[in-house]
Amino acid sequence: QVRLVESGGGLVQPGGSLRLSCAAPRAIFSTFSPLSLGWYRQVPGKQRELVATAPSTGEPNYADSVKGRFTISRNNSRKTVWLQMNNLKPEDTGVYYCNTIPIGTNSWGQGTQVTVSS
Repeated sequence: QVRLVESGGGLVQPGGSLRLSCAAPRAIFSTFSPLSLGWYRQVPGKQRELVATAPSTGEPNYADSVKGRFTISRNNSRKTVWLQMNNLKPEDTGVYYCNTIPIGTNSWGQGTQVTVSS
């Protein structure tokens, strides 16, 4: 189990940007670095969607809905994963969570709310 804490959400106008952070304050480097991690998005009434992945090795992957607008990055020494979100659209509104891939038995954090509205 790795406890992950999300932050950085907020209210932004369409076309704006936000940067989300996901930290693992209690993890150690040797536990964090081998993990594949992802950002998930939950919209009311819909299934939680995986929008970006940062594998332990290799290139990031993105859902088609965010490709070209979102960028995931990680720093294993800081035990942190970020999601840079640009050109935000109203349909990006939701609660964003980070978690391991696969999720397995890892718990969900509290998430961070992103609202895109004029």
